Amino acid sequence: MNTKDPAAKGDIASQPGAQVENARTLVPRRMTSTRELLAGGNEVQIEHNGEIYTLRQTSKGKLILTK
Repeated sequence: MNTKDPAAKGDIASQPGAQVENARTLVPRRMTSTRELLAGGNEVQIEHNGEIYTLRQTSKGKLILTK
């Protein structure tokens, strides 16, 4: 077994952009909201199927997704 390979350790799903296919389904990517998605700001725009959505963090730390 290659110990330098993240998949060999079973923690590849925690790496940014990683999706792992197992026997049943894809393991979803996991990101931290403030560091990776919002990059330290309070909102980010996401384009999905030609539409623009805004993901914003409220003053109480909740996330709101609006179209």
